[in-house]
Amino acid sequence: MLELLNDFLWGKLLIVGLIGLGLIFTVASGFVQFRYLGSMFSILGEAFQRKPGQLSSFQALMLSVAGRVGAGNIAGVAVAIMLGGPGAVFWMWVVALLGMATSYFECALAQLYKRRDGEGLYRGGPAFYIQHGLGQRWMAVLFSILLLVTFGLGFNALQSFTIATSLSDSFGLPTLVTGLGFTVVLALIIFGGVIRIAKVADVVVPIMALSYIVIALCVIVLHIDRVPEAFALIFRSAFGLEPAFAGGIGAALMMGVKRGLFSNEAGLGSAPNVAAVAEVSHPATQGVVQSFSVFIDTLIICTSTAMIILLSGVFQAGMDMPGVILTQTALASTVGEWGRFFISLALLLFAFTTIIYNYYLGENALSFFTKSRVAVLVYRLLVVALVIWGSQQDLSTVFGFADLTMGLLAVVNLIALALLLKIGLRVMRDYDRQRRAGIKQPVFDPSKFADLDLDPTVWKTVPAPTQEKVKK
Repeated sequence: MLELLNDFLWGKLLIVGLIGLGLIFTVASGFVQFRYLGSMFSILGEAFQRKPGQLSSFQALMLSVAGRVGAGNIAGVAVAIMLGGPGAVFWMWVVALLGMATSYFECALAQLYKRRDGEGLYRGGPAFYIQHGLGQRWMAVLFSILLLVTFGLGFNALQSFTIATSLSDSFGLPTLVTGLGFTVVLALIIFGGVIRIAKVADVVVPIMALSYIVIALCVIVLHIDRVPEAFALIFRSAFGLEPAFAGGIGAALMMGVKRGLFSNEAGLGSAPNVAAVAEVSHPATQGVVQSFSVFIDTLIICTSTAMIILLSGVFQAGMDMPGVILTQTALASTVGEWGRFFISLALLLFAFTTIIYNYYLGENALSFFTKSRVAVLVYRLLVVALVIWGSQQDLSTVFGFADLTMGLLAVVNLIALALLLKIGLRVMRDYDRQRRAGIKQPVFDPSKFADLDLDPTVWKTVPAPTQEKVKK
């Protein structure tokens, strides 16, 4: 039953939904992901800007990248290549480029409809823009339940299983030891709240991402003569022109979309929960920033993994090898046995930051139902227990169930985004107008959106002189 439902969701419904709506969002927005590509890079300058008691835009970006960049970038890409052929990488690129527009809208809407919680921090995400934007409480509740089950519980066990298996293969480390070690460090972080979570991501994510990119560049330099053929193989396989890969375009497309969404999460509805936490002057600003995180995840990190595998010469059509082991073997064949250990350590950091991120998504979903501290405490203890449990289990069934709930999560979010597109375009045009007027840091004026159900403690009317000051 799980297999049939997943085949329908990922083989038909979500391929049409993700690519179709991504195209609509791209065209309707005037290709927003390309128009503001320069702004996406410039946001890195905010690394040194901190706002006491709140998360900066850069910290929200790093927390989002912590979630997007995980086991899917190392093991997931390898699985996609094995099951869908090298052409799956091309369709991951397509999903990412279109997903950048989808991510822009979902994260801008999350900022627009965010609420201030009892501790002065922000809460937001699809559940909030579904309830306050569409007025559909039942749909918001459904989304929150799916988010809690998928990320807060299911994916944390899966991440723990992935890293425990990898460390056991590379270092012979017992899976129970890995699970217990994860548990201790995780508890120290998550019991410190979202501010501590963001501070950890702020330091770890840039280090882990840059290290992985550097090692991939080393592989590319060592095999520079094979790079043109690797890209040619990707394009031929993507359109069913490579006889060695019998699945053809169908397998490549399905695996590219499925693993692409699992990796970059654009349209899934997870990243907006983090995007809403940041303190920004205009909702569209965070939309631009979060588009950049999709770019980092797929166009840079996933492509790095693909190059490590395809340039090594290890991969052969029809081979059957666990995803993370394929990536480890490919790198080891190029740089030596230490490459196997490097992948394990990279996966350790990637998976660990993803667990922290997943925990926060679950907590945010829980906050939509209750403000009880007891409920949050029970949730934290349950996450810790699942990390230990997951490190020692064969989670193939759990993975199938998580795929199903993730697919349903995407369906609910994509429906909401389609219905809220006009509002998203209004916010974008307000941002565009200010940028065209020479205002480098546009400021949101809620008086122009008085017809919307916004939190007055979050967005306050901005006097005209303030606008002029920002422009100067």
